[in-house]
Amino acid sequence: MSVKEASGIEFSDKLMTFIEEWKSKKGNLVMILHKIQEEFDYIPRQAAIKTAVLLDIPLAKIYGVMTFYNFFKLEKPGKHNIQVCTGTACYLKGGVDLIEELEILLGIGVNTVTDDGIFSIESVRCIGCCGLAPVLLIDGEVFGKLTKDQLPEIVAKFKDK
Repeated sequence: MSVKEASGIEFSDKLMTFIEEWKSKKGNLVMILHKIQEEFDYIPRQAAIKTAVLLDIPLAKIYGVMTFYNFFKLEKPGKHNIQVCTGTACYLKGGVDLIEELEILLGIGVNTVTDDGIFSIESVRCIGCCGLAPVLLIDGEVFGKLTKDQLPEIVAKFKDK
């Protein structure tokens, strides 16, 4: 299959330049997948197919890497992806309780998106703010030392954005 045949998706010039620079380097696939996800917020199937063609590697290898590392998203996240830390400190201080409350508030589960596409919930291993446990991250904004009671106000703040 040619790149043109696999082009159900457009890559920016910046991404194509990056792929060309990394094409022959060791460890290129993970780096390229990071850049693709940076561009699309997830890795669409057509992007994986196009990458397989560009790098001349089997699509199965690409999916093997994408499914091995939980950082890579195969589905488009909500406009506001709520990342709840479930690392050791956050887990011990109620991170899972926050996820359960968000599931009730939003009517969705982890790794799913609300029907309106506004919110998604993701469990992440560590945000690096252990002293603020439990923590969640929305659009780069960190919310720490949380209780379930604070979640409706936080969600409302982003619903209106």
